[in-house]
Amino acid sequence: MTILLIQSPKLPPTVTWEKLPPDFELPDEPVESNLQPLLAAALRESLELAGLMLESVIIATNFGICATVDGKTVVKAPDWVYVPATKPFPDGESRRSYTPCAEGDRPSIVMEFISATEGGEYSFNPHYPYGKWYFYEQILKVPTYVIFHPQLRVLEVYHLVDGKYQLASPDENRHYWIESLGLFVGEWIGKKSEYDGCWLRWWDRAGNLLLWGGELLAQERQLLAQERQLVEQERQRAEQAEEKSVRLAERLREMGIDPADI
Repeated sequence: MTILLIQSPKLPPTVTWEKLPPDFELPDEPVESNLQPLLAAALRESLELAGLMLESVIIATNFGICATVDGKTVVKAPDWVYVPATKPFPDGESRRSYTPCAEGDRPSIVMEFISATEGGEYSFNPHYPYGKWYFYEQILKVPTYVIFHPQLRVLEVYHLVDGKYQLASPDENRHYWIESLGLFVGEWIGKKSEYDGCWLRWWDRAGNLLLWGGELLAQERQLLAQERQLVEQERQRAEQAEEKSVRLAERLREMGIDPADI
């Protein structure tokens, strides 16, 4: 007798959105390198200075994003996360974590910055505690997933299409359009703080780079210097005109003509 073993298909996980209790101990994952917080802070800084940080927005780094999957609490802390709108949070309290749907929108962008040690950014492990890729794609359903290798200068942008991440193609400037922000993201080579190398930067629809604070300050100083130069040039022109007027008056007097009569 031949016995056929029929394996039933794996059912999709049951996901619920339950806020963590105040005494829940969040996993303490150390930052793998000092470059990761620099990259994250630089992305946030230019958005803030451009006036794109509304009160309801969450932009955070290594911040716990939570879901309850098949009755188990799952927390992932992306290197950078953008949540477009959240419910009001009590004054004087600070967020320890964020549960989508229960506290506001799902994240629209998550980013992972890969250091020398790969940390599961490509993991599709469909079992608890779940791989990052699986968690972002299948559980959180985040529209845009960005993976950045700063040392290798490799930027990958994935968009959620029909429930699966698909690798996006850059434009002619090697920038990627991020619909939820209305901005492009791309690589930029230069120095900020103590790091001289490859950064992630934002560009607006017209292709203008969103500047950091130091760049805005340098721009303001340059404009001020130009204004001072224009004022000095105008002062010099006024002095030259005055000297010319004095010489003309003296010439007229030598000719017996009173300049006041002209």
